[in-house]
Amino acid sequence: MDEQDILVGPCAGNEDIWLVTLNRPARLNALMRETVARFNAVLDDLASNPLCRAVIITGAGRGFCSGQDLQASDQRNRAGASGVVEKLHWQEQFAGMGGRIRSMPQIVVAAVNGPAVGAGMAIALTADVRIATPDARFLVAAVRIGLTGGESGISYLLPRMIGASRAFDILLTGRPINAEEAERIGLVRSLSEPDALLADAIAYARAVLANSPYSVAHTKKLMWANLDANSYEAAIEAENRTQILGTMTQDYSEATAAFMEKRPPRYQGQ
Repeated sequence: MDEQDILVGPCAGNEDIWLVTLNRPARLNALMRETVARFNAVLDDLASNPLCRAVIITGAGRGFCSGQDLQASDQRNRAGASGVVEKLHWQEQFAGMGGRIRSMPQIVVAAVNGPAVGAGMAIALTADVRIATPDARFLVAAVRIGLTGGESGISYLLPRMIGASRAFDILLTGRPINAEEAERIGLVRSLSEPDALLADAIAYARAVLANSPYSVAHTKKLMWANLDANSYEAAIEAENRTQILGTMTQDYSEATAAFMEKRPPRYQGQ
């Protein structure tokens, strides 16, 4: 596979913010199996990279990600090239993209520059924050091709983000969510013009990174964990533990000193 299917590197002038670009613009950044494997490897590498504190995911050209490359899938189906064991393996690899994004200690921003379809929509939903252009649209149309609206965690994520009633409508009909609706129902944080999208995503990440590394990583972890908390009491228990651990960091002492001295804090990640 051509490794240029995915471009990875720090943002100029913001070396702690890394940009991951899906780079198959002629196919609206559709995902080959090999692209998924590389994307998962990229996420694993970034998750363990101490120089990276935020990740922005976007697509090259006029699309974010059109999901699985159906042309390649059709060719495999016609050739009878994939058995059930192999298909399940690759289904798990596709679904594993979102799990990796959620578990990363870095904040992940999806800069949605166009259609986000199927697994591409799942990538956007598992990001911590989404910023989109007016040309963006979100679509999971598997229900229209003999499959289900449950794909790569979408049936789990979507109702938690926009409510069950809206999610039922969208997944049962397979209709697209355009950018205006996505902003109105809270699926995206904001809309940006195409030429400002990456700059706005970087600015947003920069605002988050003004907080301490512990604060950002563990707020993210708490938010995802408490979406599944069994009770209010369980959520409070997780919060209490994380909060007390936070008071034991050097950055907490620095933050309180900086507040009293009316100066910006100087965090060391300790």
